[in-house]
Order: sequence, then structure tokens, then C-alpha cells
Amino acid sequence: MRKLRIGISQINVTVGDFAGNTRKILQAIAEARSSEVDILTFPELAICGYPPEDLLFKPQFIEENLRCLEKIVEHTSGLAVVAGFVDAKTDIYNAAAIINDGKLASVYHKIYLPNYGVFDENRYFQAGGECPVYVLSGVGVGVNICEDIWYEAGPATAQAYAGAEVIVNISASPYHAGKRDFRERMLGTRASDNVAIVVYNNLVGGQDELVFDGNSMVLNEKGELIARGRQFEEELIVVDLDVEAVFRTRLHDPRWRKETLLLQEQQWRTTKTVVSELPFTVSKPALPPRRVEVRGLPGEVYDALVLGTRDYISKNGFEKVVIGLSGGIDSSLVATIAVDALGAANVIGVSMPSRYSSAGSISDAELLARNLGIKHMTIPIEKAFQAYLDMLAEHFREIEPGVAEENIQARIRGNILMALSNKFGWLVLTTGNKSEMATGYTTLYGDMAGGFAVIKDVPKTLVYELAKYRNSVAGQEVIPSSVIDKVPSAELRPDQKDMDSLPPYDLLDPVLTAYVEEDKSVEQVIGMGFEAEIVKRAARLVDTSEYKRRQAPPGIKITPRAFGRDRRLPITNRFRGH
Repeated sequence: MRKLRIGISQINVTVGDFAGNTRKILQAIAEARSSEVDILTFPELAICGYPPEDLLFKPQFIEENLRCLEKIVEHTSGLAVVAGFVDAKTDIYNAAAIINDGKLASVYHKIYLPNYGVFDENRYFQAGGECPVYVLSGVGVGVNICEDIWYEAGPATAQAYAGAEVIVNISASPYHAGKRDFRERMLGTRASDNVAIVVYNNLVGGQDELVFDGNSMVLNEKGELIARGRQFEEELIVVDLDVEAVFRTRLHDPRWRKETLLLQEQQWRTTKTVVSELPFTVSKPALPPRRVEVRGLPGEVYDALVLGTRDYISKNGFEKVVIGLSGGIDSSLVATIAVDALGAANVIGVSMPSRYSSAGSISDAELLARNLGIKHMTIPIEKAFQAYLDMLAEHFREIEPGVAEENIQARIRGNILMALSNKFGWLVLTTGNKSEMATGYTTLYGDMAGGFAVIKDVPKTLVYELAKYRNSVAGQEVIPSSVIDKVPSAELRPDQKDMDSLPPYDLLDPVLTAYVEEDKSVEQVIGMGFEAEIVKRAARLVDTSEYKRRQAPPGIKITPRAFGRDRRLPITNRFRGH
């Protein structure tokens, strides 16, 4: 019986941290060796981190990556390793090193270079043109990278028909809500269509606005999931593959008799490289059963926000964060995520009440801080606000108070938070959500001032779901129910409500999803049954707020189409699709 013990190392690496990334890889190799792994895999560009972006234009970056590969090769005695790196020939390639027993046996170059959404790989890499199969211990193994496996009749198919019984795909696939299920269905289809075991190794961790969710998988030749890695956690997944089952299934599958015809139609050259012929014959102790529970929505979104926040803070050298606590739902959720990511000792909440702040909001902020166990400071802004009004009185005297006076309060608060940041080295976390960012219901240099926007890509209605979810996990009110139940208000003028400026969020958010994420026209959105005036108003607000979004801090992507990384529109733009 031909079996192969494979190790899948889903690690959290940092772009450009060659020493740290290499150390993690070597630690995983040592752990895999103790588990008697035959083949160990690492994610796409694991050595340098993903995405490296314009660091790829620096020759020293490429050279350091190659030096680290050499070091890794030296530590692979007794097993085979597949690791992602940047290869440099006449051009640079997104590549996988195939290493065996202390020697670099071969290199695979990624064929499909994604250039949509958050990806810009055509900007940097040359595409590969070969689909090799590697014979490792008598087993045909096809290695490809991330996007390569998303295409029907792509490199995985070419490799399967050229003799690969196991397809290894190393990946750096960013998270968004719902992607796990979509990815699993795709991988199951590739496995069953190609009658091959698919081993999928995904990166884990936060990198700027992206979060990689891990969730590595192994699917058998029938497309059935037989092992899964944890979401949002580093882990070495060890699985015994029944390669003999692939051979038996192919014998009974008539599609395989069309192999020659299919190979003639392939656009890539297929080769077979024998790395090691002798099959593994050493009897190994059975592996303990694996059971990994996956969270559904909104839990997985909450986990993504926690991981993205933790990694952004720690990877950029910060220890503590400061948050303006208004007593509202957004700042309460951000503070809770920050505590879960960093610990209560590293989170500071600041209340900055004005003449318009309600007693309920002030007490809600205090209660939240007590529930979270964080340091809470109160810095009233009334004196500064009155000083601004006095200073501007002569120039504003013939104009009724309005948005300018409201925004002065927000900017005073932003100034205070940035002063604390400068004084104590705390990173300011902003608290605006996607609904506000979409419609421009934010203040430049006010509530938008800060270093990281945790819920920038979270619609307001989802903010409420996440708050309720976090309370349900805790089994108690971490975020006070009074915060969740109150009518949203910026409290910048008497009796102000968000609904004075925006449609109700339960109506606004689905309109924004259709217009922003699905690129539907105003007419199409109205055709979905939404009130015409609400749709036109929302679209107008979105279209005129691009200049604000360009000045917002980075934030965690959790939807399929986030502002900035995915959705890119010119600021100077007279086109109106409505």
C-alpha cells in the first residue's frame, strides 16, 4: 500500500522579516521531522512574506530571499520540502522550491499571475510556462501556486494527466467573509475532476489591510475533505495520504483513457523529474484523529478582525493603542476587538465629552471600560470648543451654525488622541465603519485621524451583529446592551441622530452592497425593490466622498470589495451612473 505522510505548515510570516520567517520555517522542519513527515509544505512566498509589493524592485530584497533559501535547503536532511520564494533568472518569478534531503531538486514558476482586486502580480513577476511532475518516493506530485489551481483545466489538470497523484498547492489567499466555503468547493472540484489528492497550504496572519485565514485543506481523489487546518492560527497539519486509492479510482474512471488527447491540447510543457524513486517503507505510528471546528458568520469575521489588529500593531512595533470612547456601538466594538487582540493592559480608552454628549453615552463609555478592564481617561473638550467658536465668531457671524461647528468638535477629539499618541507612543485606532466610509459620514482630521481603522470594511448592520456575537461568546454583557439598543448619534448638535443625515442602516447597507460591491447601476438597484430616493441619495454620497476615503488610514478587509485595495476610483471624476 502506497502511503505518503504530508505536513502542511500554515505559518504567520512578516514581509521582509527574513530572519524571523526563516526561523519559523526551520522550526517547522524540525517539528515535521519528529512527526516522521515525508513531504513538508509551506505557503506561497513564505520566505519573504506576501505580498512584498514594490520591495521586489530592490535587488537586495531578492538576494536576501535567495540566501535564506540556501540556509533552509541545508536543514532538510531526511525529508522533502516545498517552500515559496522569489526566484531570479533573467526575470523574477513567484516560485516554489522543491527540496529533498538537503538539495534543491527543482523550482516551479507560478503560471497564473492574478491582477485583480488586491493582486498586482503582473506588475512584478514573469509567468511560468511549465507544469512539471516530481516523483517523490515513487509518488507523482504536482506542485503549483495559489491562482494556478483556481482554473479548470489549468496546471493542476496538466500535472494530473502527466502522472501526478498528489497535487500540492501553496497559497497566500486573503480572507473575506464566505470565502472559506467557496474555496473548499473549488478544491473539491479540482480533486474529483483530476482524480487526485489535493493538498492546499494557505498562509495565516495579517499583512497591512489583508488577513490570511490559514484553513489549509486536504481533499481526497473523490473531492472529500479529509483534513483541515485551523482558521486564523498557525499550525502544522500532518496527514497520511492513501495514494493507492488514487490509482484504484483512476482504473475505474473512463476519463483517464483520453489522457493523450488532453495532453496534446495543453499549452504548457509537462515534464517529469525523478527526485527520489524508492517508496517509503518504514512503518510509522498512526496519527491521532484530527477534528477542527470552524466558525460560521459572524464569528469568523470577528476572528479575522482580532488577528488583523494584533498583527498590524505588533508587526509595526507598537505595544499599546488608544481609542476615543463615545459610548456608541462602533467605538465599543473596536475597543473590545483591541482587548481581545492585545490584552486589556495595552488598550486605553479616552472619553472626550462636549456640551452635546448625553449622560447615557458618558456612563456607557465608563461601563464598557470597566467591563473590558482597560484604562479610561476623561478629557472634556468644552473649553477648546468654546475657544474655537470665540476665535471664529467674527468670521462666522452672519452664517447659521452647522456642519463646520460639528466638525470642529470631531477635530478637537482627533487632535487630543494624536497628542496622546505622540506623547506616549500609543497607536490611535479609528472607529468608523464601512457604511460611514462609503457615504462620507466621517470627519477628515477628526474621527478619521489615526493609524489603523479596525472596522473600516465592516457595514454598520454587521457591527451590531459582531457586538451581539461577542457578548454571546462571553456569556455576559461585555458591550452594554444600552450601547447596542440606543439610536445611533454623533452627538455633535442637540438631539442629533444618524438618520437625520443618512437612511436607516438596515435600508442603507444593502443598497451600498449592491452599488459599491456589486457595481450595480442606480437603476438596477432601484429595480431590486429599493426606494428610488434612498438609492439616488446613497449613490450621490458614495460618489462625492472618494477624496475622504483616500485620506483614511488602512483597515482590515473582510468583504469581497473593500475600499482602497479592491475598489479604486479616480477622485476627479465627472461620470455619474445615475
